[in-house]
Amino acid sequence: YVPPQIRKAQETLDDKKREELGRLKKMVNGLINRLSEPNLSSISGQMEELYMANSRKDMNDTLTDILMNACVTAVAMPTRLLMEHVLLVSVLHHNVGIEVGAHFLEAVVKKFDELCESDAEGKECENLLALIAHLYNFHVVHCLLIFDILKKLVSTFTEKEIELILFLLKNVGFSLRKDDALALKELITEAQRKASTAEKKFQDQTRVRFMLETMLALKNNDMRKIPGYDPEPVERLRKLQRALVHSSGSGKDTQLRVSLESLLSANQVGRWWIVGSSWSGAPMISDTKSQAQQKLHVGKVSAKIMELARKLRMNTDIRRSIFCVLMTSEDFMDAFEKLLK
Repeated sequence: YVPPQIRKAQETLDDKKREELGRLKKMVNGLINRLSEPNLSSISGQMEELYMANSRKDMNDTLTDILMNACVTAVAMPTRLLMEHVLLVSVLHHNVGIEVGAHFLEAVVKKFDELCESDAEGKECENLLALIAHLYNFHVVHCLLIFDILKKLVSTFTEKEIELILFLLKNVGFSLRKDDALALKELITEAQRKASTAEKKFQDQTRVRFMLETMLALKNNDMRKIPGYDPEPVERLRKLQRALVHSSGSGKDTQLRVSLESLLSANQVGRWWIVGSSWSGAPMISDTKSQAQQKLHVGKVSAKIMELARKLRMNTDIRRSIFCVLMTSEDFMDAFEKLLK
């Protein structure tokens, strides 16, 4: 058996495989080009059939490439178009498997981070941020990632970042307030502090003032104060999503609770949020100090028990600790308490 990551390096794509991928790309492209709200049901069904007929990796790569080419352009994309594309990803995420959403999310976040660092002139950053916001709106990703991105933008706090903060808050601000009001409050406090220290830095103060007013409106749950805020299109598509998702798990239990740092360092530390994701690399805990702290203490255990543990080949600290707990506990409640510790 050759693991997939080694297999990829070994195989030079032969003509047959290349032809197959080309055909698959053409089919997926045709479906994405026809995508709209009325025919979303039939297109998501056809995409699911393609997922059943082809390898998941090929499908994920193809779908992500096509969606990125369609949605990440130098001009601002229409909101409705982005929402329909993300809704398709969300339906596949719930019906096919969470690796669909995870693969797309990782590609979008990495591209967003790269463009943020490079000071690109176009609207690519806004389009990528809109994709992330709608992935959150349609329950693919948890609010943890959105707060991570907002914190990163607030810590940099240049004019471009202020635009992006406003854009993100306008799209998902009230949902964030519903999901984690405390984290939003902390973020607003941090932004106010940054704004007060950076007052002299900006020539034009109106954007900063507008951002603080928007944040205050969010804090007070006052939708009227945010110009152009309309939750109706998202609500309508959420209703459609509930109709299209087969399983009862259409809600928040399939959300990817992954942080920005984890996504950006996925190649170094593995993708723990995808079940069964293969990963070859150095051990995740390589630091000897942290390994020393890992040792568990279960009070004083008699030499007889330790000898028995050795005989039964309890050869790691954690195995020995569990064995000693089970052998020395007075009853099941005592064992439960000790195991928790």
